[in-house]
Amino acid sequence: MSIMPSAKHLDACIVGCGRMGQRHAQVIESLGLKLSAIVDISEARCKQVINEWQGLNAPESYNTLESLLENHIPDLIVIATTANCHAKQALQAIYAGVPYILLEKPVATSLCDCITIHEACRKNQAKIAVNHQMRYLPQYQLPKMLSTSAAYGGFKAMTVTAGNFGLAMNGTHYLEAFRFMADEAPKEVSAWFDSETLANPRGSQFEDMSGCIRVTTESGKRLYIDASSDQGHGVQVTYMSRNGRITIDELTGTMATIVRQPEHHEAPTSRYGMPVFIEEQKIKPVELVDSTKAVLEALIKGENYPTLQDATLAVKTLVAAYHSYRKGGISVKLAGIPDDDPEVFPWA
Repeated sequence: MSIMPSAKHLDACIVGCGRMGQRHAQVIESLGLKLSAIVDISEARCKQVINEWQGLNAPESYNTLESLLENHIPDLIVIATTANCHAKQALQAIYAGVPYILLEKPVATSLCDCITIHEACRKNQAKIAVNHQMRYLPQYQLPKMLSTSAAYGGFKAMTVTAGNFGLAMNGTHYLEAFRFMADEAPKEVSAWFDSETLANPRGSQFEDMSGCIRVTTESGKRLYIDASSDQGHGVQVTYMSRNGRITIDELTGTMATIVRQPEHHEAPTSRYGMPVFIEEQKIKPVELVDSTKAVLEALIKGENYPTLQDATLAVKTLVAAYHSYRKGGISVKLAGIPDDDPEVFPWA
């Protein structure tokens, strides 16, 4: 399928007008696209998007995706509903002939559904990007550039210490960020979830886990996530290289770097207190509109966007974490989890 000549020629629709759907409307407006329709079961949320729309011609509203697709097949559909709706709505859009789909994460609530979406895309030549924006954010671009440099000596580990942000809701972002940083797929996962979960703000039918995850790759690169339920604030990420350390407070946009002075690069790692250069700088805090805009632009151009494969790998890693937790935290290989595992998880 050929790429359309200009993003401005695209006719877009949004499914789900909650907090993220409203941000997607801002993205579509900033790109100068036509927002022809929005879909949400809540008339009030639809009215909010319509009232805030500053582009030409306010969008029509529908309460189901089926009713929209009966009247109109857009060029682009953004799916910003809860995860339990993603697979059904993505498949509806694909089979209706929608060529471009931007899907919120996690992709689906089961690996089986992820595979079904993959197959539908392949057969119908649809293109799907999943809204994992990390590769476009300086919080990840700068650590990757620095940690892989000769001075730092190569990326080795990533540690995420955070408030109780949900291992599906936000943890999948960091699983994808780790794949991006490591340039390598996860191989094994160990997990220790909290025994009790707090009420999910999106509804009692949803449940997300808190706790700790350890992920390793074939070459030994490591990810540690601690997002336990008794931690109530912040997101700090530390990147370790052979010769240095990078620490970023993602909410305040502060980055601190420490790297060995050149004459000590070859000293053994056991000499962990060698003379260093220290620098602290401000970077742009995490935001969602500009980075989501970058995802959408990449999808339209057909290059370097977060693919279904990338996002499904994050889901599979999280599923392996559940298997590890149920086995007392032992290491579980991703290769041992069927690609079409049918278990459905209550993620929002």
